[in-house]
Amino acid sequence: MMVSLSIAASIDFESSAVPPKIEVFSKPEGDDSESDVDADADADANFGGAEARRILERKLLAKLDLRMSILIVIYILNYIDRSNVSVARLKGLEADLHLVGQQFATLLSILYVGYVIMQVPSNMFMNWVGRPSIYLPTTMIVWGVISILTGVTKDFVGALLTRFFLGFIEAAFFPGSLFLISKWYKRNEVGFRTALLFCGNIISNAFGSLVASGILNTMGGKFGDAAWRWLFYIEGSLTIFVALCAFFILPDFPHNTSWLSDQERKLAIFRMREDTSTSDTDTASQSSGLWLALSDWKVWWFTVAVTAQISALSFNLYFPTLTATMGFGTTVSLLLCAPPFIVAAIFAFLYSRVSDRIGKRFIFIASSQMVGIIGFIIAMSTMNIAARYVSLFLMAQSYGGLVVFYAWMSNSFYRPTSKRAVSIAFINAFSQLGNIAGSYLWPSNWGPSYRYSYGICIAMSSLSIIMAWVFKEHLRRMNERMESEEREGGQEVKGFRYLL
Repeated sequence: MMVSLSIAASIDFESSAVPPKIEVFSKPEGDDSESDVDADADADANFGGAEARRILERKLLAKLDLRMSILIVIYILNYIDRSNVSVARLKGLEADLHLVGQQFATLLSILYVGYVIMQVPSNMFMNWVGRPSIYLPTTMIVWGVISILTGVTKDFVGALLTRFFLGFIEAAFFPGSLFLISKWYKRNEVGFRTALLFCGNIISNAFGSLVASGILNTMGGKFGDAAWRWLFYIEGSLTIFVALCAFFILPDFPHNTSWLSDQERKLAIFRMREDTSTSDTDTASQSSGLWLALSDWKVWWFTVAVTAQISALSFNLYFPTLTATMGFGTTVSLLLCAPPFIVAAIFAFLYSRVSDRIGKRFIFIASSQMVGIIGFIIAMSTMNIAARYVSLFLMAQSYGGLVVFYAWMSNSFYRPTSKRAVSIAFINAFSQLGNIAGSYLWPSNWGPSYRYSYGICIAMSSLSIIMAWVFKEHLRRMNERMESEEREGGQEVKGFRYLL
């Protein structure tokens, strides 16, 4: 059983501002694999030598990457099910549900209320249960059913209820996936895998509109239902199908994944210990992990920085509306949504890959957001069609910086594992307040130029850059302190360092 740390020890641990030597690798309940690998022995010798280990590690990562790739598909469906209401708006949803005033904006924002509520308890529960291969697909089936039910709603209240519970259930997926990735991949591997995952979000913006365009143009009037209702029926059913497949594909945690060989399991566990530069065991319980996360000012600071960035990206909630301001019809407006996010996916890969290679985070976050600010300035300055469409590309690539933000989050709150689980969920949950606020930043009477909306986005991006810089400087000072302590103590092996 996992042993709880005392609150007093937790407070002392955090106030030191330096990661403790005792908390490195989470040992979930039932995991007695600690004795499998002698931490004091030569690492390579445990796996048959350096070359044998490299071969085994490549095999392990290839197997993991192949299975983890289903998370990209799930995230595509997760975001499509969440955002298809914006597409349905173009084909009569507002009129059929008799929406007036700010009711459509409320349908957008209410989803994030449920999303915020559920993320922290969901991640704590998944870490405690230790079976993400069952937990995540189960939640996926439930949200697929709820998405289908959205298609049968008749009024604002019915749509409001389905949207709330959709967010409540969908909340399990993204923080759960980030936590699952952080349990398998080392710090210099997390950024690229996070980018691959988040590209599911970006791709859904690109191709979700294309799929929606096909459904809306062909299914109108089938069996007496409007085309926008079929959008929810078909996409919700596809979600359920993929969820059934995910039961047999997703891994659990390194200690209890059944399809690993004994050597692969030992290596998976040892890799994570090795990545923290120590062999001690992490014994923090779920409750102490919650306390460690919520009592750490760095978690709150980082959370506000990400929230500001999410607010700046709120244009995504109204992307079909923004492309429609260029004067084209519904089908063309939806098709125009795809290219900016294809480019955004490419930038997300580039930012994350290079960020992992050089071990830097802030410079990519700031650069991406500054390019996005240029896009906001162009969009608010002209109604020229070409210029406004170029501005959408510049704005969309800001998602590349957000991907690096998420990788930085996993790197910066690394130990103990229970704290990491809570921190990831809390930051992602709280930051969704940016989406709630963003739902109201694009009222119709501010269109078609949306100058005020873009001005707010510029302010939020600037705030996020400043806060990220302060966070980076604090981590730099912590690294210098750890280096000084190691030098004074005569330690020759370089210990844990935060990525900047």
